[in-house]
Amino acid sequence: MKKKEIKAILIDVGGVLALGETSKFKKGKFIPSGVHLDISKKLGISIDQYLDSIDTTYAFAITGKISKEKVVKILSANFGITPKKLKKFYLDSYKKFFKQNQELFKQLFILKKQGYEIAILSDQWCLSKEALMPKKIYKKFGVVLISCDVGIRKPNPKIYQLAIKKLNFSPNEILFIDNQKWNIEPAKKLGMDTILFKNNHQLFSDDKWRAISRRVNLNYSLSSEVGRRNLFK
Repeated sequence: MKKKEIKAILIDVGGVLALGETSKFKKGKFIPSGVHLDISKKLGISIDQYLDSIDTTYAFAITGKISKEKVVKILSANFGITPKKLKKFYLDSYKKFFKQNQELFKQLFILKKQGYEIAILSDQWCLSKEALMPKKIYKKFGVVLISCDVGIRKPNPKIYQLAIKKLNFSPNEILFIDNQKWNIEPAKKLGMDTILFKNNHQLFSDDKWRAISRRVNLNYSLSSEVGRRNLFK
């Protein structure tokens, strides 16, 4: 596929725009994040008991096969707590273990002003989406594809194909950024440029990001247009 200039940045939330320890599946086994360990402690049960209690519900919720109301109803019954308390536990824990990546948001919004499309592709279940994706920030993105909303999760190629269709760009005009290697591979196979995210310094030092930065003089813009303004106030 002929190389084209990047026109869209497609980016993950958990572990990239929301910095923190993300849960994951490895060889079919669920590996809990700090959030889930924290919830199990709040409930006074072992992590194994906790995982047994959320197993099927979480798997269905992350691809939107059950509604938020049903998720809350099932889990509050499993844990023997009120729905209100359950939602507070999760909201507090996600906010405790994740912080918004303000530096990266600032750079993305400058790129948007320069004509780049900025878009989201993220796996979330209803209880993490509410905590990690404040509407006042994410409404600034054009295309926002969340697994629990579209019924598909990474690394299923269909969710990447959906992103390409929604963005209406050729795959080689899209730069995809994610913190998990297995999520990067399908994007590569479809022809997207990719960066495996580790931290901001590594991302901003990557040749692909630097090429975009040079085209829009991003470092100058960051200091002159945004400065130290807090986007989350």
